[in-house]
Amino acid sequence: MNIPKHFLSLLFFISSFSHITESSEVRCVKAACATHEPNIRFPFRIKNLQTESCGYPGFDLSCDKAGQTLLKLPNSEELFTVQGIDYGTQDIWINDPNNCLPNRIIHSLNFTDSPFYSAYSEDFTFFNCSLDYLRYGLNPIACLSGPTYTVFATASSKAIELLSTTTCRSIGTFQVPIEWPFYEQVWSSDLSDHLRLTWDIPTCGRCESRGGRCGFKANSSREIVCSDIPDRGIPRSARYAVSVGVGIPAILCIVGILCFICGRVKAITRRSGSIPEFNSTVAPQPTIIMGLDGPTLESYPKIVLGESRRLPKPNDNTCPICLSEYRPKETLKTIPECLHCFHSDCIDEWLRLNASCPICRKSPHRT
Repeated sequence: MNIPKHFLSLLFFISSFSHITESSEVRCVKAACATHEPNIRFPFRIKNLQTESCGYPGFDLSCDKAGQTLLKLPNSEELFTVQGIDYGTQDIWINDPNNCLPNRIIHSLNFTDSPFYSAYSEDFTFFNCSLDYLRYGLNPIACLSGPTYTVFATASSKAIELLSTTTCRSIGTFQVPIEWPFYEQVWSSDLSDHLRLTWDIPTCGRCESRGGRCGFKANSSREIVCSDIPDRGIPRSARYAVSVGVGIPAILCIVGILCFICGRVKAITRRSGSIPEFNSTVAPQPTIIMGLDGPTLESYPKIVLGESRRLPKPNDNTCPICLSEYRPKETLKTIPECLHCFHSDCIDEWLRLNASCPICRKSPHRT
């Protein structure tokens, strides 16, 4: 069998183009400082473990001798431990390696020239008081307190007014990153939970949510590409073409059948001289409640639970779906309409099948 030369040339061009396409993206392997630490991939990179092209500027991390993942902010000499990263929502949770986050908030928390920022923040006023003021129900900050004094932090105007009229000394008011907006003023907090920060650039969240991986394009200084997106079946344009191609002939066929039936009924009616009676009662159709789609589920707020396991509602300490008690570092998700919390995986599975909250049965809005 003789194959034309121009056809062989075309095959060679296609194979060469495929090879170029496959090698046009920088390939980087995932890394971690330890088995229990977060997996690190673009836009982050671990210095001395991953090449410079595997991370975006400003997203360099490092490992300490204990295997902790560390982040250094541009205008801070001290390091923060990385507790978790959500690449889909572009969130990172950090804390103090010395377990005294309030001290970092007072002295060295500065996001200037950093790609990270807090989506929500609250002003907390710090007070240095004698031990007698524990009777007011304030939550002391243990790592800042001493044998003869106690340090408190409050976001409540009433608590600030109360402490300002006593012998307590005001240390100052500082902006504190929080997980989500408080719906009532916080009387007191030890501020030991992880800080949740987010970033806007590079915009890899959509790529990650689709199961792909972001990275720099090979031989390019700043261009970012999304690769390794899993095949989810027929593309939308192809599905549309198939539905149009199959749907229109099917509709015409049904219309033709109906016309034929109507003609036969009229002919029978003429021959019999009477009009048959038809039952006009239509059986009610069951209402089908469709679940929520992927983008809607991804838009719901997530939280990596801190050691104090503090949630917007104090009694939310057990997942209502799996009935398991929440544990630190577990990822939770809240429904914005009612603020009920669940394990992220549990509520995702539920809402894919039922478009309503398992507790209050409110129907979340679709995006």
